[in-house]
Amino acid sequence: MEKRFIWLRSLTIIGLSIAAALLLMAAPATALTEEQKLINEVWRIIDRAYVDPTFNHKNWWALREKSLKQSMPNREATYGAISQMLAVLDDPFTRLLKPDQYRSLQTSTSGELTGVGLQIALDVETKRLKVISPIVGSPAAKSGILAGDKILKIDDVTTEGLSLDEAAERMRGVVGSHVTLKIARENGGEREFDLVRDRIEVNPVIAELRPQADGSKIGYLRLSQFNANATMEVAHAISKLERDGVDRYVLDLRNNPGGLLNAGIEIARLWLNEGEIVYTVNRQGTIGSFEATGKALTQDPLVVLVNQGTASASEILAGALQDNGRATILGEKTFGKGLIQSLFDLSDGAGLAVTVAKYETPNHTDINRLGIQPDRIVPLDQSMTIEQIGTPLDKQYQAAIDMLSETSLVAGAK
Repeated sequence: MEKRFIWLRSLTIIGLSIAAALLLMAAPATALTEEQKLINEVWRIIDRAYVDPTFNHKNWWALREKSLKQSMPNREATYGAISQMLAVLDDPFTRLLKPDQYRSLQTSTSGELTGVGLQIALDVETKRLKVISPIVGSPAAKSGILAGDKILKIDDVTTEGLSLDEAAERMRGVVGSHVTLKIARENGGEREFDLVRDRIEVNPVIAELRPQADGSKIGYLRLSQFNANATMEVAHAISKLERDGVDRYVLDLRNNPGGLLNAGIEIARLWLNEGEIVYTVNRQGTIGSFEATGKALTQDPLVVLVNQGTASASEILAGALQDNGRATILGEKTFGKGLIQSLFDLSDGAGLAVTVAKYETPNHTDINRLGIQPDRIVPLDQSMTIEQIGTPLDKQYQAAIDMLSETSLVAGAK
């Protein structure tokens, strides 16, 4: 047990015996309850790891003392106190994950999901839930929910004040059960969607060889998520397309909300023989870097499709390919999430997601809240159906095909 020693400055101790004085010197600090220990555990992790050493210009020590004095009769009350403490950071990505939420998050990055299939974020300005993207083939995608939609209610429960994990938990449920989402669309009014929850198989890669009228062969790769399977699946797809005689590529990162940082880096290495991929900057200002390893699987010309649902690890990949001159980026400005989180196990089975660093593109562009600007802007057609994505009816895809047909586009040009 941690002990506090009281050092006496005077050699003369009036009214106390030497024995009593020595006993006082070794008196232990007041023992923390189990609930206080959990708060202290979270406080220490943030104190040591959080990216902003000013803690959003708050007195982090005083917040600890205030939190420890709160009444915490049970674990739920403790979770509430922890969430209040974290809220002062004004960082929706640094958050407490209750044990069931933590298990669900770990499952989603492993490539298996159940629910409606929405990737969501908290809009920093409006503090409302926003759709980053629906997962391909999910109930949400089939219903017509789009990237950028605002989620106003989940089963008549307002989302105002809900955390990301609380909202996700409400949308999860038994396969075959229903959930109703009230959606607000920019310039499109409000609408309710009745969704049937389902098991969602997250195969992150769609790959097709598409012969063109001029005799060339274009490889179409659509990457929907950077999960644990993504790097292997992309590598297998590129290798097969190369064996089939592909001439050039379209890499579709639209509505890809990101995922594992390492997967984004490794997939960039599949396209780049040399150059920086991403810089990471921690709270001390220390810059780490990740580079290409000279093991690119192809040097064929490449166009990357992006939109406002392209986020996080997707932006790392797009930024690396753009800054190294390896690809032309086409579409709309990306989402703008340039923060890196680490997950910490807590002693009671809960987890803590903590923003530990930010990332910069090879040209040291900080894209957080700004996004990546495409080399060529082509707006997304909001009326396009799921079946039309990646077809000639998809204006962004067709613009990429036209660009790849231009003789000026050279493989690996810088």
